[in-house]
Amino acid sequence: MSKFYESTGYKIISDWLSKNNRTPFGFQLNTWKKYADSYSGMVVAPTGFGKTFSVFIAVIIDYLNQPEKYGSGLKLLWITPLRALAKDLGRAMNEAINEIGLDWVVEVRSGDTPIEIRARQKKSMPEVLLITPESLHLLLAQKKHKDLFKNLQCIAVDEWHELLDSKRGVMTELAISRLLSYRQDIKIWGITATIGNLDEALEVLIPYPVKKTKIIAKEKKKIDILSVLPEEVEILPWAGHLGGKLVDKVTEIILQSNTTLVFTNTRSQSEIWYQLLLNHYPDFAGQIAIHHSSIDKALRIWIEDNLNSGYLKAVVCTSSLDLGVDFKPVDTVIQIGSSKGVSRFLQRAGRSGHSPFETSKIYFVPTHSLELIEVSALKSALKENAIEPREPLFLTYDVLVQYLVSLALGEGFEADATYKQVKATYTFRELLEEDWAWILNFITNGGNLHNYKEFHKVIVENGLYKVTNRRIGMLHRLNVGVIVSDVMMKVKFMGGGYIGMIEEYFIAKLNPGDRFVLAGRVLELIMVKDLTAFVKLSKGKGLVAAYLGGRLPLTSSLSHYLRQKLADSLNARSGEKELVFLHPLLQRQSEHSYIPQADEFLVELISTREGYHLFMYPFEGRLLHEVMSALIAYRISKITSITFTMAMNDYGFELLSNQPIPVNDDNIHQILSKENLINDILHSINATEMAKRKFRDIAVISGMVIQTYPGQRKTFKSLQSSSGLIFQVLEDYDKNNLLLKQAYTEVFNQQLQEARLRAAFNRISNSKIILKHTKSFTPLSFPIKVDSLRQSLSSEDLETRVKQLQEEALKAEKRK
Repeated sequence: MSKFYESTGYKIISDWLSKNNRTPFGFQLNTWKKYADSYSGMVVAPTGFGKTFSVFIAVIIDYLNQPEKYGSGLKLLWITPLRALAKDLGRAMNEAINEIGLDWVVEVRSGDTPIEIRARQKKSMPEVLLITPESLHLLLAQKKHKDLFKNLQCIAVDEWHELLDSKRGVMTELAISRLLSYRQDIKIWGITATIGNLDEALEVLIPYPVKKTKIIAKEKKKIDILSVLPEEVEILPWAGHLGGKLVDKVTEIILQSNTTLVFTNTRSQSEIWYQLLLNHYPDFAGQIAIHHSSIDKALRIWIEDNLNSGYLKAVVCTSSLDLGVDFKPVDTVIQIGSSKGVSRFLQRAGRSGHSPFETSKIYFVPTHSLELIEVSALKSALKENAIEPREPLFLTYDVLVQYLVSLALGEGFEADATYKQVKATYTFRELLEEDWAWILNFITNGGNLHNYKEFHKVIVENGLYKVTNRRIGMLHRLNVGVIVSDVMMKVKFMGGGYIGMIEEYFIAKLNPGDRFVLAGRVLELIMVKDLTAFVKLSKGKGLVAAYLGGRLPLTSSLSHYLRQKLADSLNARSGEKELVFLHPLLQRQSEHSYIPQADEFLVELISTREGYHLFMYPFEGRLLHEVMSALIAYRISKITSITFTMAMNDYGFELLSNQPIPVNDDNIHQILSKENLINDILHSINATEMAKRKFRDIAVISGMVIQTYPGQRKTFKSLQSSSGLIFQVLEDYDKNNLLLKQAYTEVFNQQLQEARLRAAFNRISNSKIILKHTKSFTPLSFPIKVDSLRQSLSSEDLETRVKQLQEEALKAEKRK
C-alpha cells in the first residue's frame, strides 16, 4: 500500500467521509495523491461530482500530514470568476472544515465584502480566501501586501474554462506570476469543465517548469434532452413568437418539477418570459423570480438563498446562473431557444440533478421551428464529445498596463525582474524587449501623449517604479478590472427604493410617461437625473429593455453539426423525433428550393414586390454573417453599381436591392472566392470605425480614459467622445502605439473572427455551389426576411406583416 494511504491526513479524511457514508471518486483520490507528491495540475470532471473537494481536500490532507510546513495565515487562495460562486463555495468549505474539526477560517473577498472585513483581512488573513481576479489585483495594489502571502501553499483557479478566453483570465495569469515571485513552491491547480483544448488550457494556467498533471474523471454525467414540440409545424417559420405559444407546456413542466431554472440568452428575453409565465398562470406570483445581472444585488442574493432553500418554484435567468453554483433543489432546467454552443448547453444542463449519478434533465423550447434541428445537432455533438475549445488571448497590452500601475501602487516593481515574470506567462511569452520598454515609457510619460500630465502615472525612484500621487492611486483602484460594460443607469422609485440597473442608451430613447419592464415589474419613467432614472409602478404593457451585445454567437462546433443534420434531415432512417416532426417543413424546402448536403453550399435568388433578394446559407452564426454579407455585397458591387440592405440570422443572410442582382452560374464562384479575402473585407467594412469602438474598452482598461470617479460614472457619450479623441490623435501621430495596434488586432481576431472566416471560405470554395431561383420565400429564407422587418415594426405590426408574407408566399406557389 502507498505511504499516502497510511498518512495521518488521509486517515482523518477517510474517517470523515465514512461517517457521512461517502467514498471518494477516483479522480479525487488521484488529485490528493498527486498534490501530496508536489504536483500542480488541472482537474477535469462533470458537474456535481465534487471537483471542488478534489483540490480543497488535497490541501487539507497535506496540512494534516505536515502542519509545521504551513505556518499561520493564508494557506489556500481560491480564485473564482463569480461572486455568487464564491459565496456558495465558502458555505460548503466551512461546513467541511467544521465537520473535520479544523480551526481554519474561510472568507470571501470581492466587491460585496464589507469594508471592515476587508480591513481586518489586511491585518490577519483567513486560512482560505475566495477571491475574484479583480479583488486579487486590488490586493496587489495594497502597500505591504507581500506579507499576506508569505505562507501561501496553493492557488486554485475555479471554473478555469470560463476565464481562459477572457481578459479576466489574463489578470489571473499575471497575478499568479507575481505570487510565484514571492514563493516559488506554490502549487497551482485549475478546476474546469470539459473543453476542446484541455492541454492548452493546462499550459496557459501553468506555463512554468514544474511537475504538472491533468486529471480527467472517468465518471460521466447523464443528460436527458427533451424537446418541447408545438402542436403543429410551421412550414414558414420565424423567430421569437413560437416560444410564447409554448408557455402552457412550459408551465406544466414547472408544475411537475421540484424547482426549475428557465434559461434565456438575454436579459430582455428573461423579462419577457417572466411576464409570460405570470400572465399564463397567475398563481406563480410569489413562487417564481427573475435573475440577471441588472437586477439589484440584494434581490439577487435573496433569490439565490431561496433557490437553495427550495422556497422558489422557478427562476427565469440568464448566464448569471450558468456557473457551478449548487442549488440542490433544482431538478429541471428549461432552455428557451438555442444555447448557441455545446459547452454552454452542457453547463446549463448541469444545473439540474447536481448530485453524482443523478440525471441532468433539460427541456429545449424552440423560439422557431428550425431551432429543433439544433437540438438534433446538439445530441450528435454530445455523443461524439465535440466540445468547443476556449481560445486564450495574446499580448493584451491594456491589461498589462493596468497591472503594472497596480504593482506600482502597491509595493512598486523593478523593471527587469517584472519583465521576466510577465514573459513567463502564456499570454505574454512573445513580449519583445522594445515593447516592454514602450509600456514602461507609457506608464511613466504617456508615450507620445507626454504633454498630458494625467498620463504621467508612475515615477521611478532608485530603480523602483511607484505611484506616489494619491489622486492617481484613488482613481486607479476605483477602475481596476477588465469588464467595460455599457454605461448603466440606476433605476429607483421616487420614494427611494432601488430596483436595478439599465443601460443608458435604452433610457435615452424614452420620454417621461413611457413604460418599460425591469425585474419583472412594469415601470413608468418620471424623470432622469444624473445617471439615475426615477420611476413609479405602472400597469399594462411596457417596453422590454433591450441590452447592447445581448446576442450570443453560434459556435463553430455547433454550426458544423447543424450543417450535417440539415443535409441528412430527409433521411427516413434517422428516426430522430425533431427531424420527424420537421418533415413537412424540410419537405417544402426540398420541393421549392434545395436542402444542401454537407459538401454543398446553397444560394437562393427570389424576386418579390419588395425587390430582388439574394440569400446565402453558411450556417456560421449571426456575427460572422454580418461580415460575410458586407463582403459579398462589396464583390457584387464591383460587377455593377448596386446598393443593398442586409439582414441575417444564425443560418444565413439576405441582400435586398431594388434592381436585379447580377449573380449567376458564371460569376458565383468568383463572388464566393477565398482569394483576396482580407483585402476585400477591408474595402467592405469600416475597419477604422470598428477599431475606434474597440479602442474605447482598451482606453478604459489601460487607464487612458477614466470611467468611474468617486460617486459618479462617465456617461456612454462622454466615454466614446474621450476615447474617440485619443484614438484620432494616435491614428494621426502615433501609428505604432501598442494600444492602437491592439484595437485593430481585436477587430480582426474577435469581431471579424479572421481565422473562422478563412475556414468558412475554404469550406465554401471546396463545396459544390447550388444556385436556385425560387418563386417565393422558403423555410430557410423566411426567418431571415422576418428579422429584417423586426427593427422597424412593433410586435403587433410585425405579426400582421408576417401573416401577409406567408399568404403571399402561398399564392406565389399556386401561380407557379
